[in-house]
Order: sequence, then structure tokens, then C-alpha cells
Amino acid sequence: MRIVVTGGAGFIGSALCRYLVGEMGESVLNIDKLTYAANLHSLAPIDQSPNYQFLKADICDTAAISAALADFQPDAVMHLAAESHVDRSITGSAEFIQTNVVGTYSMLEAVRGYWGQLADGKRDDFRFLHISTDEVYGSLGDEGLFEETTPYDPSSPYSASKAASDHLVMAWHRTYGLPVLMTNCSNNYGPYHFPEKLIPLMILNALDGKPLPVYGDGRNIRDWLYVEDHARALYLVLSRGEVGRKYNVGGRNERTNLEVVQRICGVLDEVHPSGAPHERLIKFVTDRPGHDRRYAIDCSRLTSELGWMPLESFETGIDKTVRWYLANPGWWEPLRKGVYSGERLGVLAPAAAATAK
Repeated sequence: MRIVVTGGAGFIGSALCRYLVGEMGESVLNIDKLTYAANLHSLAPIDQSPNYQFLKADICDTAAISAALADFQPDAVMHLAAESHVDRSITGSAEFIQTNVVGTYSMLEAVRGYWGQLADGKRDDFRFLHISTDEVYGSLGDEGLFEETTPYDPSSPYSASKAASDHLVMAWHRTYGLPVLMTNCSNNYGPYHFPEKLIPLMILNALDGKPLPVYGDGRNIRDWLYVEDHARALYLVLSRGEVGRKYNVGGRNERTNLEVVQRICGVLDEVHPSGAPHERLIKFVTDRPGHDRRYAIDCSRLTSELGWMPLESFETGIDKTVRWYLANPGWWEPLRKGVYSGERLGVLAPAAAATAK
């Protein structure tokens, strides 16, 4: 299969490219704009493969995407390119609207043009898989799970932009017949994760002896999904999913943010002791605006219809992740020194914060 992956230099995208090329032997064209969170070093295991190509391009550039599709002649497109950090969306929402909404529109139009001129057999087999997030569903109470039919109720500029992109994808299916699939995943973690996100930030701050900032009371709950399990799920949905259908992808690993940080500290105490428990570094800080209380995914459609199951538990996945960061300072040290050093993001000015409340 010939597959275009957008955003393939990002965290989930690079894991997907490594899986498609390195394990499944598929031919991949990775299209990425190379924003701050993209990293071509994450693709080092496959970048010399004859089945792998890279193109630096903006998904908002319909002409460039159309030309790439015409040249590569893919059988499928897996669309992951997106701005994804909630904290950054609070103070810089314009980039999220441009990339996640306008960019998805541009992709859909480029793909529709390409798909429309395919021969009948290839046209019938073509697929467009849009990868989204569970954050579009909003916040859960103490009980219940997000299902594929859960109404959308986004809370942040990020989740609102992803909700808009989801609606565009389904509209292009219903209006134009574009053969789309959609996935909504829970929080990913694992190797090659940009250090602004919770788990890598806590690991690297702890290694530096810096405070481990936990928002609010630390009781916000997320369902954690090991990124390589996610990559397997995406390929399965692309290969066997039903056109026009969406699939939730979750790790079935609900943890409070505080429990996540405490687990990281426990692993570090075991494999990288510092002379005192790492939990001493935990510091509770002011919560971020619009912080959803709980996410939890019902992925039974994916497991029952397509047979997917995660291979990693939260405990095994966190252990692998911590050990990977310890073993790969050459990947993350340049990012901490030159791109993002661990500072707090998404902090509103006092007047704006008062208005938000």
C-alpha cells in the first residue's frame, strides 16, 4: 500500500511512520511543515528506507498537496498534521484555527480532487483516515465513558479546532462521497514525545532536579494510550474499518495527573536514584483555564469489530518511556536547550484571566 501521512514528523505521526515502514513494509510519503514540535530525528530508524520519502510542505497549501498526491499516487491518506498542545492554544489560538481547521479543509479539497480522477477500482479502494482526539467530547463526570456517539462539547481552542475538523471530514463524506474514516484517541505517551507534554516534561524536570508542576489539585483524570499501540490501531482502522465510521482508541488506563507523576517518580527512584525520593519535587500550581476534569474512552467498537487490543499497560508503558528518555539524551537535550526548556505555557494575563472566569 502507498500511504501519505501528514504530520509524520510529530510524536504520533513519527510513531506511525516507523510502524508502517519499519514493521509493515508499506511505502510512505511523510508530509510535514516542520513546526517547533516536529523532529526529523524521530524518523532516523527509517529515513534510509527505500519505502520512505519526506516532503516539507504546509497542509494549507492546496496546490503543493495536490502536486504531491499526483506524484506519489497514494492508496490512502492518514491525516495527523495538527497543532495539539492545549496550553499553547490558550494564548495562541490563531495557529490552531489555521492548521487544524483551514488545513483540514485544504487537505480534503486536495484529496477530493485526486480521488475524483482515479480509475474505478482504485477509487473504490481509496481511504482518507482523519486522526482526532477525545477532547472534542468535553469533560466527563465521575462515571461513564466517551462513546463514538457522545455529543461534542469542546472546552479549549485546541479541542474546538479539532471538533471543527471532525465535522468537516464527515461533511465531505456525506456531501461528496469521499471515503473517510475517523479515529478519536485518548492521551498518548511514549518515546520521542516533545517535552512540553505532561509525561516527558515530568521525566526531564525530575532528571534536572526541577519542580514537577501539577495543575490544580492533580485530580484531573486522563486515559493513557501508549503511542505504538495507537499506531497499530490506526493501521488496522485504515485496513479494515468501515467507510464513514469513527472509532475511539483508548488505552483503558485511567489515572489522575497526580498518579501519573507519582508513577514516573517511582520508576526514576528505581532506575535513576537521586539520593532522595523524586516526589519531593512535586509542586501544585494554578490550574489552567477550561481544564476538563475527566476523559475516559470506550474503545469497544475497535476491539469487538476489528480485534485491536493494547499491548502495553500503563505500568509497562511508563517504565519503557522513562528508560527511553534516560537512554536517549541526544534526542531531547537539543530540544530542552534550544526549543523548549520547560517553562509554563498557556498563562493568561491577569485581566484576561479575570474575564475568562
